[in-house]
Amino acid sequence: MAPSSRTPEAAARPLPDGEPGAAMRYRLRAERERRGLSLRKLAAEVGISASALSQIETGRSRPSVTTLYALVSALGLSLDALFADDRATRDGAATEAQGDGPVAGDDAWTPAGGGAALGTFIRRARGRESLEFTSGVRWEQLNAPGDPVEVLWLTYQPGSASGREGEFMRHAGREYGIVISGRLAVSIWFETYELAPGDAISFASTAPHHLRAIGAEPAHAVWFLLSDEACSNSGRASHNS
Repeated sequence: MAPSSRTPEAAARPLPDGEPGAAMRYRLRAERERRGLSLRKLAAEVGISASALSQIETGRSRPSVTTLYALVSALGLSLDALFADDRATRDGAATEAQGDGPVAGDDAWTPAGGGAALGTFIRRARGRESLEFTSGVRWEQLNAPGDPVEVLWLTYQPGSASGREGEFMRHAGREYGIVISGRLAVSIWFETYELAPGDAISFASTAPHHLRAIGAEPAHAVWFLLSDEACSNSGRASHNS
């Protein structure tokens, strides 16, 4: 049985609005208040103290990956909603496919007949939307805003993990990942799989799981998160092909 997800959050200075995580904390607080939930009630539901939740919402601490998943599940939010609001990139900065194309340093939509939703989106390596977690874990968003699949560039610094040892997370959907550099240990139920560069893994997100970096080098991986709806659509497409 997976242990409780009660996690002490690491204290930090308040994060300026421009730093990674600013949009995340505002979205979490706004949705909690919209649902009429007190700090104490939501904190009890996800297994942390009201003080820890308040520090996350005010930018005085960052959550662990485990805690963030618990909050997202409790509030009915998508991960996509926690990244900075870049709908302006979709709606106001769509770039016509002309001349030399999009400016090299900018994210951009290239319209394809039906507008941005059916076009090509370029996510530049520099300045990607990101989320920072405790212990040196960082997510960077690779997919376009609103895509049915969340695609993340994961960075696990040496010694970092998704939560404390023995602390598992579980949520809806399915995950696929491939390690680019470093080594990553993925524990699922009672088994731990060590992944080296080029190794890939897939599993049901409903299974209790835990990720941690192995060795003295940072682990980098590309991770795909599919919702239950996306998995269902994929299954229907395979069945009909």
